[in-house]
Amino acid sequence: MLNIILFGPPGSGKGTQSERLITQYGLKHLSTGDILRSEIAAQTPLGIEAKAIMDKGHLVPDEVVIGMISSALDANPNANGFLFDGFPRTEAQSEALDGLLELKNTEIAVVLSLEVGEEELVKRLLNRGLTSGRSDDNNEEVIRARIVEYHKKTTVVADYYKQFEKVRSIKGEGSVDEIFQALCKEIDPYIS
Repeated sequence: MLNIILFGPPGSGKGTQSERLITQYGLKHLSTGDILRSEIAAQTPLGIEAKAIMDKGHLVPDEVVIGMISSALDANPNANGFLFDGFPRTEAQSEALDGLLELKNTEIAVVLSLEVGEEELVKRLLNRGLTSGRSDDNNEEVIRARIVEYHKKTTVVADYYKQFEKVRSIKGEGSVDEIFQALCKEIDPYIS
């Protein structure tokens, strides 16, 4: 089973590349935001618990999110692997995810980090803001704050996985195809 974590700041092309990687390798996309919304909509016990927590304005605890990821893994026993998006975001979440995957006799194969310069990110997001309708994509100050926040949060996760030599930096500038080829070059050695 091929399990990948894909990192990238806002505007790095993570969404575009995720779609291509899922198709190329037959992976199941695991976005914690999507899982959370799905569990709440389905009114599962975890979804009901998460909604009650969120309705109070609190963040959903790691145990609940890990429970939802466990359910998603169990619901897809024939998947070739999973592409984790938006999780983990802390060292504790990284440890919890590794523990869960170990229980399921698998592990994170590689952590791919899309590296894009700040000025390029700002340019891309302002451009995306012209058509996305997202208010956070058309204010340069907000964009720069999001980039700083991203780096603050993900550095700890990258540092955690670096100790296992699983982090690969990918130049996220160039054509969509060039970036995709660079990602594939890092993933292909893990295909058995």
